[in-house]
Amino acid sequence: MEELEKKELEQEYKIAEIQETSVNPYIESDPFVGRNSYAPSDFLERGCHNCPCSYKPIKTSEMESCAKLHVTNWMKEIRKPFNENNFDCVEVRFKNTHKDFFRLPDGLEITEGDVVAVESATGHDLGIVTLTGELCRIQMLKHNIDPRSENIKRLYRRVKPSDIEKWASSIKNESNTLQRAKEIAAELSLNMKISDVEYQGDNSKAIFYYTADDRVDFRNLIKLLAEEFDVRIEMKQIGARQEAARLGGIGTCGRELCCSTWLNTFQSVSTGAARLQQLLPNPQKLAGQCGKLKCCLNYEYDVYADAMKDFPDTNIELRTQKGPGIHHKTDVFRRIMWYSYKNSSELFILTVDSVKEIIAKNKKNQVPESLENYATEILPKSDLIEDNFAPIIE
Repeated sequence: MEELEKKELEQEYKIAEIQETSVNPYIESDPFVGRNSYAPSDFLERGCHNCPCSYKPIKTSEMESCAKLHVTNWMKEIRKPFNENNFDCVEVRFKNTHKDFFRLPDGLEITEGDVVAVESATGHDLGIVTLTGELCRIQMLKHNIDPRSENIKRLYRRVKPSDIEKWASSIKNESNTLQRAKEIAAELSLNMKISDVEYQGDNSKAIFYYTADDRVDFRNLIKLLAEEFDVRIEMKQIGARQEAARLGGIGTCGRELCCSTWLNTFQSVSTGAARLQQLLPNPQKLAGQCGKLKCCLNYEYDVYADAMKDFPDTNIELRTQKGPGIHHKTDVFRRIMWYSYKNSSELFILTVDSVKEIIAKNKKNQVPESLENYATEILPKSDLIEDNFAPIIE
């Protein structure tokens, strides 16, 4: 009996195993799809995809694809005069938007993308050369820096493998340092926001970038940070726009932020620029990641201002026999305006010339019969596109 029971149990186990391993063609489980695991490189904030190699320049396409400030060298293909000496200063980029100019030693040829060691207030720092030659001279003059000044720091040499090892170890500590610094600032109840930390190339100094609305007494914070990380501490206050430029990001347009890729001067943006472009004054839509009005509101401001020079004043009411007409909205590039009577929701589309004609008649004490006599119809955009391509289709 025991043997029969054992055999029956073995058969039951075999049947269960077959049922588990068998695949029902109608109830088939989803196949396993592997996911690409992405770990961002610590060197992206320096302008390169991976840890650079000594004596090997970084490609220009790689430096320009990391959402970092770069300059298009439009003089690259221009042939230099034979009697012109090469400019002895270069532009070097460090972390994010931090850049500076340095003087080359005699006999050292440096190209764009070289990783170099440069002079610093304490020790030396490591960075990537982003600009050389005549365009570097123009860039220095733009920043009001005299290329002949003796205060320009020196560039020592290209980096060695030992320099890159120390540089890489200091860069890996930046994220933990930033988190710990925020905790210490919160423990001291300081009304400030530490947004970024930059270690010097020789790991002897750390720069803490912060934003604050009021003056902050961070003397105790510097002591605690120096004891915690055993480096020289430098605190640097930046504005909200500079903070967004350093951290980078994607704007509502789907592209990288202008301030982190090419825009290095911040002009004041007013709500008048939005009103002139017929944009609704919605702070949530008009504000960028920095919390200020978007810099791109100024890009097309001059075009709208030039197009609206001959537009009539929208505050002027159009007097008609059926009642005064009130302005509602304007299409600048179609040169049409929407008006309605008081206490009426019906809108009439008038061209700019028609509105000028009514205003001219009102000044002569002439009152037109109605707005309907001057109203016009506009085709929807789909119909306009079909009309434009009609000759091609025929």
